[in-house]
Amino acid sequence: MYFFIEPMRESDIPRVQEIERQSFTTPWSATTYLRELRSPEHSRYIVARYSHTRPPNQPEETEPRRGWLSNLLLSRLGTNAPPSPYAVVGYGGIWLTVDEAHITTIASAPEMRGYGLGELVLNGLIDLALELGARFMTLEVRVSNVVAQNLYLKYGFEARGRRKRYYTDNNEDALVMWTDEIGSPEYQERLRQLRTLLAERLKRQAALPHPKLPD
Repeated sequence: MYFFIEPMRESDIPRVQEIERQSFTTPWSATTYLRELRSPEHSRYIVARYSHTRPPNQPEETEPRRGWLSNLLLSRLGTNAPPSPYAVVGYGGIWLTVDEAHITTIASAPEMRGYGLGELVLNGLIDLALELGARFMTLEVRVSNVVAQNLYLKYGFEARGRRKRYYTDNNEDALVMWTDEIGSPEYQERLRQLRTLLAERLKRQAALPHPKLPD
């Protein structure tokens, strides 16, 4: 099985909302996603797609590096491009404010969790942030979501604040996490090492039986 990253299209919104309803208690509306996709000057969104075989034009990356995910972008078509034949299994987005990229959302389909998909999407968001000229990245995460926190810690995010009663569904606090400069040599070396490990993991998984996706 193969995963790859593309810009989110308007035709992806129904599937994105389906995954979002399975992942979050307060999902965004279709109107919100349309507004975000139509404001590329300050917001960018990507999806992870799934294929049983290596998709056409997707190179095999032997040594991930800065810009690694750009080699997995099969298309840079506009957000109103025709629907893709490949299923959406994950997604994420960022807002750019001055020199800071804020991760607004990130999720993967429940049946695809445990395959490194969330980590792949996070890498795509890091590349988007670099492409937009961001120096730092930030996000909020539930204090109870230790799995997500561990992934962010792995990629250099540190908890540097707390928003009290941030989540309206249960009044749970949010940790506010930031990176150091993502373009620095130190961060880029960390990224290179992590991407080498991720690429090896994805390559091993390519030969595994694929899970059944919902119709």
